[in-house]
Amino acid sequence: MKIKKIYLILLLLATPFAHAQDGLPIYLDYLSDNLYLLHPSMAGAATHNQVRLTARQQWFDQNEAPNLQTLSFNARLGDRSGIGAIVYNDQNGYHSQTGGYITYAHHLMFSRSEVDLNQLSFGLSAGLTQNKLDETEFDLTDLDPAVQGIIQSTSYFNIDAGVSYNFLNFSGHFTVKNLIFQNRSIYDDEFESNNQRRYLLGAAYAIGAYGATWTYEPSILFQLVERTEEKALDVNFKAYREMDFGSLWGGLSYRRSFDGSEYIDGNEIKDQQLQYITPIVGVNYNNFMFAYTYSYQVGTIKFESGGFHQITLGYDFLGGRPEPYDCNCPAIN
Repeated sequence: MKIKKIYLILLLLATPFAHAQDGLPIYLDYLSDNLYLLHPSMAGAATHNQVRLTARQQWFDQNEAPNLQTLSFNARLGDRSGIGAIVYNDQNGYHSQTGGYITYAHHLMFSRSEVDLNQLSFGLSAGLTQNKLDETEFDLTDLDPAVQGIIQSTSYFNIDAGVSYNFLNFSGHFTVKNLIFQNRSIYDDEFESNNQRRYLLGAAYAIGAYGATWTYEPSILFQLVERTEEKALDVNFKAYREMDFGSLWGGLSYRRSFDGSEYIDGNEIKDQQLQYITPIVGVNYNNFMFAYTYSYQVGTIKFESGGFHQITLGYDFLGGRPEPYDCNCPAIN
């Protein structure tokens, strides 16, 4: 069992889709009507302005387990512009990062009328991140020259860029995160690359006529880390039911990495890919939104003490368009 625990830690550290110290981590919070967290081109793209607050906690009974809090805002400015801002706090054991982004987006409309949705959007986010490594509790008797026994800290600047296309019930997104190569002196340069670039490609299609009681939305998100060529895929399905007060909705997501990590099981060396199954439930009540997400790690090597919990609170306020588009498009309407 001790060997399995050691290899579990190695698995989590070696897999950037579990946690990455390279800006805002990519979890499943975008499924809570929060696409702007991933794609800067979605700032101000919806018919309403948005505020979203998320809190994520992993393994409640583990000390210093990973946790993340984000606060985001995005709004339409005039007919063609959008702005946004994100602040976040991300902690994982002795490592932590805090940061923020500001965003500008430009939206081009190709609609035949005011009620048709045919929108091409471009977005650019500039972000500043501060990384910290707390070495004050490290054992200095090992005489490791890389350990100084202090709180090391460094800050760096980077840029995300993206494009989105929303046409009636279809939406597609492509985003490049961390465009600029940055050296982070807080870690050993021998083991850390200055290339944190990551590519995101997503698409969704809503099934159901405009104004229907039920809507079904399958979607996917593909991730690629440039330097290591590590890849992961999210396959998602959500269902919406319109109510007098707003809507009820729920869904299921499956995330799988294409790259495995080795572990020892008895006398055998086996391979395991990172896999998450994530149910999500939510409600839109007038202008308010609430969602709960639970991610469960699948596989032989994992913590048995629980999954990853996340709560999202949201508020939609006046601005953007006075009327929704004539389409079944949950990400926009």
